[in-house]
Amino acid sequence: MHPPASTSPENGIRLFANGDSLSAHHLRDRVANEVHARPFEPIETPRRFFLLGYLTDGEQADEDREHIERFCASHNAPPPDAHARHHMVTAGKYRLRWEQHSEFTTYTWHTAVGAAPAFSHAALADVPIKGSPAAPGPAIVAIHLAIVKEGDAAPLDELFDPSSLCVSAVEDRTALAATDFKQDAHGFTRILIIDRGLGAARAGSVAQRLLEIETYRNLALLGLPEAQRIAPDVARIEGHLARLASEQKSSAGALEDNRRQLEQLIDLAAEVEAISADTSFRFGATQAYAEIIESRLAAIGQDREEAYFTWSGFLNRRMKPAIRTVQTMQGRLTTLSQKLTRAADLLRTRVNIALEQQNRDLLRSMNRRARMQLRLQQTVEGLSVAAVSYYVVGLIGYLAKGWEKTGMGVPAGAVTALSVPVVVLGVWMIVRRIRRSHEGKPNASGE
Repeated sequence: MHPPASTSPENGIRLFANGDSLSAHHLRDRVANEVHARPFEPIETPRRFFLLGYLTDGEQADEDREHIERFCASHNAPPPDAHARHHMVTAGKYRLRWEQHSEFTTYTWHTAVGAAPAFSHAALADVPIKGSPAAPGPAIVAIHLAIVKEGDAAPLDELFDPSSLCVSAVEDRTALAATDFKQDAHGFTRILIIDRGLGAARAGSVAQRLLEIETYRNLALLGLPEAQRIAPDVARIEGHLARLASEQKSSAGALEDNRRQLEQLIDLAAEVEAISADTSFRFGATQAYAEIIESRLAAIGQDREEAYFTWSGFLNRRMKPAIRTVQTMQGRLTTLSQKLTRAADLLRTRVNIALEQQNRDLLRSMNRRARMQLRLQQTVEGLSVAAVSYYVVGLIGYLAKGWEKTGMGVPAGAVTALSVPVVVLGVWMIVRRIRRSHEGKPNASGE
C-alpha cells in the first residue's frame, strides 16, 4: 500500500522507486487546489440563507481577512489559511461561508432556525452573531434565500410581485426556483426553492448556484451606469472626428491647417485612451460575470413551469439589453480608437508630403541662389583678374620708365605692352589656384 501523497512544496513530489523527491513549484498547491475551491455544502430542507456582498479593494480585502480571523477566534474556530479565498465557520446554530473574490467579498449565513414557513422571519433579524465581522466595503448584494418543502411554501403570488415573477423547474424537476428579482422591505432580494425530492447534495448545489446568479447579476449590471456615463463623451468625440475627416477631405492641404488638425486628433486619441483605461476593467468584468451567469443557468437545468417566465427567459429579456449596451459601448471605444489612429496616420502622411514639397522648393531655391552666386563669383573673379593685372602692369610700367631713364633698358612702352599678357595669365592662374584650394578644404563639420 502506497503512503499518502504529499503536496507540500517543502516535501516536493515523492518518487516511490528510489525515495527521492522532486522540487515543486511554489504555486503548485494553489493551482492544484483551485478546482476544489468553493465546494457545494450539503444542506437539509428546510434552510434559510442570507448573503451579503461587498465591493472591496486591496486594502479593504486585507482588513476583511483580519476581521474573519478575529471572528473565528471568538468562536474557537480555525482561521482561514494564508492564501485561502473561502472559509466555513460554525457559530452555534448558524453557519457562515466567507468568500473573497477579486473585487468583492461575500458573507453567506444559513441556518435551519425559523426556516419554515418560507420568509417567516426577516433576514438576519434574529441571528445572534457574536462579534460579527464589520462590513469591509459598500454593500452591492443582499439575498434572502429560503428552501422549504412544498407544503411549507405560501402561494407564489403572495410572496413575489406577479408582474416580474419567474419560476423554473430545476434539477430534473425535483425543485422549483422562484424569484421576482426585487428588494423586499429590508432591501433583500428573495429567492425561494421548493424541494420536491432534491436530496442534501443537490439542494446545496442549487442553493449556491442561485445565490451566485443573483450575485453576479448585480455585479454585471455595474457596467451599465459606466456605459451611460461615458456615452455623451464618446458621441462628442465621434462627431468631432467626423468633422475633422470632412475638413481633411475639403481642405486645400495647407501645412498649418494639417498641423492644427493633427493636434486635435492627438488630443481626441488621448481622451479616448483615458476613457478606455478608466472603463476597461468594469466592461471586462461585466462580460465575465455575464458568462458566469449563463453557465450557472445552464447548470441548474431549467424547465418551464406552467405560465411563468423561466429565469433564463426573464434575464434575457430584462438583463441582456443592459449587457449588450455595455458591449456596444466597449466596441465603439475600440472602433473609435482605431479610426483616430488611421486618421492621424493619414494626416501625418499629408504633413510629411507637405514638408517634403516645402523642402524640395527650398532646395530648388537654394540651387538657384547657388548658381547665381557662382555666376557672380565668376564675374567678380574676371573683374579681379583685370583689376589686379592693371595695377601690376602699372607697377611694371613705372619700373620700365625708371629703367629707360638710366639709358640701360629697352623702351618702357614695349616692356609694359609685353608684360600685359604675362601678368594677366599669371594673375588668372593665381586666382584659380586660390579658388581651388578653398574648394578642396573641409568645412567646419569635417565634410
